Amino acid sequence: MQNKNIFFILLTIAMLGWGASWVNVKVLSLYVNEYEMIFLRFGIAALSFIPILIFLKKSFKIDKKTALLVLLAAVSNVAYMKYFFLGTKLGTAGLGGAFVTTLVPINTFIFMALFFGRKIGTKEILALLLGAFGVMMILGVWTLERSQVLTQYNLYFVLASILWPILTIASSKATKVAPIVFIFYMYSVTTLLVALFFVDFSFIKTLNYEPKFLFNIICIAIAGTTFATTIYFIGIEKLGTNEVSSFIFLVPFFAIGLSAMFLGESIGLHVIMGTILTIIAVSMLNNIKFDIITLIKK
Repeated sequence: MQNKNIFFILLTIAMLGWGASWVNVKVLSLYVNEYEMIFLRFGIAALSFIPILIFLKKSFKIDKKTALLVLLAAVSNVAYMKYFFLGTKLGTAGLGGAFVTTLVPINTFIFMALFFGRKIGTKEILALLLGAFGVMMILGVWTLERSQVLTQYNLYFVLASILWPILTIASSKATKVAPIVFIFYMYSVTTLLVALFFVDFSFIKTLNYEPKFLFNIICIAIAGTTFATTIYFIGIEKLGTNEVSSFIFLVPFFAIGLSAMFLGESIGLHVIMGTILTIIAVSMLNNIKFDIITLIKK
């Protein structure tokens, strides 16, 4: 039980790292463009994964099908991170963290229903309607003018939330390799793709390596990527998917809180209420028993 409680603490820290990544990206957008950030984040993360995989005694071998899935996931990851970066740069980290994090599992469910025959019953329809209502609340469609809702950065957030399910589904189809190994290769190929096609390496010489930049790139690469991903997948192996999935509900609130704390962003009540509604919808869609009191005690 004590080891389990320690792991709950580690999972909470991991979710904090994921929530903080929105703040990290907002700060990093002052120093680098989207492709430079992707290269640095996933390049550092991929290198840091090597000793972890060796320590966990995971095999690095993958078959051709898994390699193709890695490529598909990496391409999706590059596109997702591009719109994640641009949306956060132009908009607010708190809104992005709440909107994208809660919309992704809803979009994933819709993808699975449309293309993989996942059944949609009455409960699922109600959950999707509730999720749609929650998303509209997050965007503030009743409090803002249409031009304020249909902004460029909101479009980027929508695109990001559509792209991530492709990555998720590709990862789930890679059944012949450990998930953490798949993630390592995805990060590696992501880095390679942007290095070959999008990055002008002269930026390394002109980059301002002040402490603020270094702190945020290390946070997003190590805390928000390597540590958080490792703890999440080890948690699934040790505790099971349902128990670990409940911790993901902490991410949007960490993103909102940290954005208010470090960026001075003002988050409206409609964003918080909409986030809660979409979380309830996600828990209904995925049959996750979500008890906020229990989660806080964890």
